[in-house]
Amino acid sequence: MTSDFQKITILGAGVLGGSLALATNRLAHPPAVSLWARRADSVDEALRLGLSHATTDLKEAISAAELLVLAVPVGVMPDLVKAAVESGLPDSCLITDVGSVKSTPHESLAPLLAELPNAFIGSHPMAGSEQTGLGAATSDLFEGAACILTNDSDAPGPAAEKLERFWKSVGCRTTWMGALAHDELVAKISHLPHILAASAARICLKDHTLGDFSGGGLRDTTRIASGNPSMWAEILTENRQAIIGPLRETIDDLREILATLEAAELETAQRWLSTAKQQRDTLAQSR
Repeated sequence: MTSDFQKITILGAGVLGGSLALATNRLAHPPAVSLWARRADSVDEALRLGLSHATTDLKEAISAAELLVLAVPVGVMPDLVKAAVESGLPDSCLITDVGSVKSTPHESLAPLLAELPNAFIGSHPMAGSEQTGLGAATSDLFEGAACILTNDSDAPGPAAEKLERFWKSVGCRTTWMGALAHDELVAKISHLPHILAASAARICLKDHTLGDFSGGGLRDTTRIASGNPSMWAEILTENRQAIIGPLRETIDDLREILATLEAAELETAQRWLSTAKQQRDTLAQSR
C-alpha cells in the first residue's frame, strides 16, 4: 500500500514516533520521512535503526512536509507547532498527533490554528507498551491496532480521507468519533486500567522481595505500571474529568467485595467473580 503523502515529518523520537517512522518505511512505495528529536543522542539512535532522515534541525525536518505528526507530550504541542510554523511549515501541511487524550490538543491548538491555513485532525493509535524510548520502537507496532480519529476542528473531508488511508496503510483499524467521546472511552479501556495496575504494584510489591514468589498473575496485572510516570501523570491529569466517574465506580465495586469478604458470604463472592469472568471473556472473544 502506498501513501497519499510524499513527505511526512514526525516530531518526537519516542516509541510511537520511532515506530511510525519504521512502519512508514515498510510501505511498498514509502514517502520521504523525517524524524525530529530534541537531543542529538536520539538522532544517533535513530540513524542506527536505519532512519536516515533523523535530525535535531526543525527547519530541515519540516521542509516540504505534507503531513506533520506530533509524537510529543500534549502539553508541548502548541509551542512546537508554533516553532514549526516559524521554521517554514508549508501552508498545505496537514497536522495530526498521536496523544492519548484528544480534547486537550483540539482545545490548546485551536487559537493557533485559527490564524493558520493548516488543518488539524487528532489521531490516537491504540498501540505501544510499558517500554519507552526509541529503543522500544518496532516496525509492526500498529499492525491490527485500533486508531481513533477526531475531527473536532472541522478539517476538510479530503484531508480526513487521506489521513485515514495513511493509518490503514501502516496496519491500523480506524474509527471516527468526537474528542469528548474518545476521552470517555480511553478513560475506561486504558487510563483506569493503568491506575489499577499502579495501585496493585503499590500494594502488592510494597515489600519488593515478595515478587520473587509471584507467578504470572501479578506480572500480568501490574505490567503497565512500568510505564513512564511523568507521561502517565500528564495523561491522567489531562483526562481527569473522564476518569473520575469510572474511578469512583471502581472504588464502590471494591467496597462491595470488601463487605462481602468481611461477611464471609461465599455465594456473593462467587457472583461478583462470575460477573467479572463473563465480562472479561467477551474481550477474549472479540479479538
